[in-house]
Amino acid sequence: MPPLLPVLIGLLIVVSLVAFATPRTRIPAPVLLALGGVLLGLVPGLPLLELDPDLILLGFLPPLLYSDAFLASWTDFRRWMRPILMLAVGLVAVTTLLVGFVLHWVLPELALPACFLLGAIVSPTDTVAVQAVLDRLRIPRRMTAILGGENLVNDATGLFGVQLGTALLAGGTFGAGNFALDFLWIGGGGVLAGVLVGGLGVLANSRARRTELLFALSLLAPYLAFLAAHMAHASGVVAVVVAGFMVSWRIHDLPPPARVELFTAWRLLTWVLNAFCFVLIGLETPALLRNLHENGTSTTIFAALVVAATVIFVRVLWMFPAAYLPLYFSPRLRAREGGYPAWRAVTVVSWCGIRGVVSLAAALSVPLTLNDAPFPGRETILACTLAVILITLFVQAPTLHLLIGWLGLSDEDTSGDEVRKAREALLKAGIARLDEFCTQTSCPISVHHWRTQMEDELASLEAADAEERERARTRHSVSRDVHRAVAQAHAAELLRLRNLGQLNDKCYLELQLDLDRENPEYAEADFGAHGH
Repeated sequence: MPPLLPVLIGLLIVVSLVAFATPRTRIPAPVLLALGGVLLGLVPGLPLLELDPDLILLGFLPPLLYSDAFLASWTDFRRWMRPILMLAVGLVAVTTLLVGFVLHWVLPELALPACFLLGAIVSPTDTVAVQAVLDRLRIPRRMTAILGGENLVNDATGLFGVQLGTALLAGGTFGAGNFALDFLWIGGGGVLAGVLVGGLGVLANSRARRTELLFALSLLAPYLAFLAAHMAHASGVVAVVVAGFMVSWRIHDLPPPARVELFTAWRLLTWVLNAFCFVLIGLETPALLRNLHENGTSTTIFAALVVAATVIFVRVLWMFPAAYLPLYFSPRLRAREGGYPAWRAVTVVSWCGIRGVVSLAAALSVPLTLNDAPFPGRETILACTLAVILITLFVQAPTLHLLIGWLGLSDEDTSGDEVRKAREALLKAGIARLDEFCTQTSCPISVHHWRTQMEDELASLEAADAEERERARTRHSVSRDVHRAVAQAHAAELLRLRNLGQLNDKCYLELQLDLDRENPEYAEADFGAHGH
């Protein structure tokens, strides 16, 4: 029997059990998945699975980022770009530096670049675990938009820091000018690669109609964007996010049935990939702990705990000044972002610093040797990374919903008003288009009583008299035309509201998918032509 097969079966069993248990417990799914992975790793006789970091960074990360970008709201991202970048860039940089200095203070024998490397590894958050809690609760949209935007960008910043730290340890030189140019190229090159692949994706989506082809192309896009950026020595993470944003902005180019099926397929795919990631964290934990027990010291364990505490408290201390000071000094920013954020929301965001599989993969990707010598501090880096992941995952994630409940966080900033106004606009647009259609064409009563449409369709097939079949077929054809016209009017109105900024992208997508599901039989190739 192939040694990988029992491990794969164990992974699927854990994922299935968690899928069954999650609705029946208040424990977040990522915590249950990681715990299941730990138990799986303790099964005697189970083959040891060497986790290849490329499996995460190249196999899992691109489609997960692409899906996150697709579901994110570009309107919200632009509105709250300042706090998003302060978390995804500013906080990542501060965490990298402070963790580096703290670790060097605890372990002075460890080179400072190696300490900064660890800081970069543990700096990006894993918002999947946070969303597993937040999705069950009604919380302000501003908070969810900022957390989602942070997750889209901070992986790129953290991985850039990992590259920089590794280069410094390999004998590279550090200069502010070189750092700025490298950062600009990595970010700017990633944007260019994303725009190129996103443009190709938009073009392909406007031509292809078969769901199978569209799904294959949608799966190709994130990997192609990542590869294009990697070949240009730019950020693959940024490239994937930009490509996802571009394609999602033109989601109306897709035929409605394909759109519904694609989102269903991607929702299941990303759920399974995320589940595998957290089970793999747990699966790797026993082996790493055994290695730490054999090779580590009490000083290393103490350093790991200190680093975990530093990561948590740096985020807490950063949040309030970063949230309020820029708005205090800039009334323009304050107006754009909708005033000061509620202190309860800021408190919750400060507790959403859970680390995950990207940090583990980055730590495991640290080479065993450097310049023909053992990589300095590799075991310490692994130990500290594992401590940060486990402490944030098993402490912060389960207590997040308790914190939200204790603070009494309200949902005053959700998108309910936008959705209600959009539905009102859809009804008005549909009624207007129906009146216009029936002014130009003599409409049968079935247009105003949708239920009779099925009777007309049935009569067109089985009526004994040929003339009656033809009349029923004509009535049915007109009814289909009216339905299609109303559905197109609804789609055009939705797109208009989104383009005017009166409806954020996420709400637009949800309403459009609802419209697709309600009108599956009227999905013509020109359904999305309005608003191109």
